[in-house]
Amino acid sequence: MRIIVIDDDKLVALSLKTILENTGSIEIAAMGHSGEEAIELYKQHKPDVMLMDIRMQGMTGLEAGEKILAEDRDAKILYLTTFSDDEYIVKALNIGAKGYILKQDFNGIEPALQAVMNGQRVFGEQVINRLPELIGGKEEFDYARYGLTEKEWELTTLVAQGLSNKEISTEMFLSEGTVRNYLSQILEKLDLRDRTQLAIFYFNHK
Repeated sequence: MRIIVIDDDKLVALSLKTILENTGSIEIAAMGHSGEEAIELYKQHKPDVMLMDIRMQGMTGLEAGEKILAEDRDAKILYLTTFSDDEYIVKALNIGAKGYILKQDFNGIEPALQAVMNGQRVFGEQVINRLPELIGGKEEFDYARYGLTEKEWELTTLVAQGLSNKEISTEMFLSEGTVRNYLSQILEKLDLRDRTQLAIFYFNHK
């Protein structure tokens, strides 16, 4: 796996490079120390995953990530930060980041990178536990107004609870293929990009 490390603390960036390369499964394609560098390095190297800090002088990691994702919707960006700030968490979710973990969870960085590489989304336990509070909303929601069926709304609820397609298929007595089809239809009806945005939609309207 080829990754780019972006952190304005050069010592932290170097430490991450050393530790991750010692895993034997990760190659550091480049390192940068600002949001501007992140954009240029992504264009040059097209990494499998970009591991990026949020608070940096000048352009923040969130601003850089938003610009990268605007040009490449498939970009995999994992935010690693010491700040569990509500605004940052919601912004990272909204722009389509693949994960948001805290630097305090140092042992979880390499597994998180592997999970993102495999198409999963990774959010530290402290972040996940706060999502309903951060993006919670209304008591009732008229799902039919958005063209959703009762079954589609039930599936949306399970997605918001963090269940995988396999777990949803068991819960709803459907095949995984049918779950995938339902999910695609729901995303199209709501004009959303992925299941993370769908979870945000749920918490905003439930």
